[in-house]
Amino acid sequence: MLQWYLLVAMIFHSVSSQEVDETITYTQCTDGYQWDPERQQCRDIDECETIPGACKGEMKCINHYGGYLCLPKTAVVFLNNVTTASPLVPGHVPVPTRRSYPILPRYPQRRCPHGFMLNEQNQCIDIDECALRTHNCDQELTCINTRGSFRCRCRPGYQRQGDQCFDINECETSAPCDHQCFNIVGSFICQCEQGYELNTDKVTCRDVDECAYSSYMCQYQCINEPGRYSCLCPDGYKLLGSRMCQDINECETGSVCEEQEKCWNYHGGYRCYPQNPCHEPYTQMSENRCVCPAANAACQDQPYSYVYKYMNVRSDRSVPSDIFQIQATSVYPNTFNTFQITSGNEGEFYLRQTSNVSAMLVLVKPLTGPKEYIVDLEMSTVNAVMNYRTVSVLRLTIVVGPYSF
Repeated sequence: MLQWYLLVAMIFHSVSSQEVDETITYTQCTDGYQWDPERQQCRDIDECETIPGACKGEMKCINHYGGYLCLPKTAVVFLNNVTTASPLVPGHVPVPTRRSYPILPRYPQRRCPHGFMLNEQNQCIDIDECALRTHNCDQELTCINTRGSFRCRCRPGYQRQGDQCFDINECETSAPCDHQCFNIVGSFICQCEQGYELNTDKVTCRDVDECAYSSYMCQYQCINEPGRYSCLCPDGYKLLGSRMCQDINECETGSVCEEQEKCWNYHGGYRCYPQNPCHEPYTQMSENRCVCPAANAACQDQPYSYVYKYMNVRSDRSVPSDIFQIQATSVYPNTFNTFQITSGNEGEFYLRQTSNVSAMLVLVKPLTGPKEYIVDLEMSTVNAVMNYRTVSVLRLTIVVGPYSF
């Protein structure tokens, strides 16, 4: 029995000597351990002390060799006895002593495949190399994360050829635009022809309804057409330029009236009036003047003369507006003239005397055509020295056109 103890002592002494003589250097420890330069060996890391909040919630942290456990606070850890031997001394039989150490469960640490990492729930999750910027894609490439890895892709509008990305001329390769296509770096721009605009897809074109933009596109009527618009004018007018309407003088276009008639043009049309407007007992003295001679007994209670005039007015003309002036053609000393409207007025006109020999006809109400007004403007002349009185009438025919232009 003594020989067995001596043999053990010799083996223990031999091992101790070898540890002193040889130098072993550790430069890397396994997970859960770190190198102790003083002891020249790997020692366990107490993660419960070094990791803040190693266990979450109601769990308590229990350190063990190479790792740690998160156990409920109510868990009970049983300690087991481990027998250790004291140093062997020659001639002395070691007496076994008992020392208590905690026996902790040893769970193998889970390892994840390449491209994955453990989360707090001890699950392997994908590593997003693109978000962590651990990829090796060039600046001209875009990193696309994949499960367990990543890939490098050219930006939109580029095509990969080998390790490089080149501009794609979409205008030549796919003709994406309805009308005009302009290639730019990495993309393209579509442009529509005049009279069209881009849809929300920025590729297709739709017609622009210019007539819907404003009521002033045309003076009379706007007609929308694909890519353009046109203006129309009513009968009696012609298009002036691209949007304005101009009256057509039908009296200059040819024989539109009978031989015994004269043509008179107004805005939007024309009228034919008799060449001789005089009626018995009046005699025509000039183209538009009729006189009733004093020698004719039928003329005693009639105005001495009638003068016929014609004028036109546009619809909705602004008021008040001076539209016609009446004036005595002959001026005699010691005469006094007065002016008045004797017929054809229903409140549309007012006659304002401006001097002893003239007066102005004023439009005081808007007129809407087509309509014709015949207004008699009377001038009474009195000579107190010679003791005579005479009356002259200007018969004014006013034609209101159908439009405001």
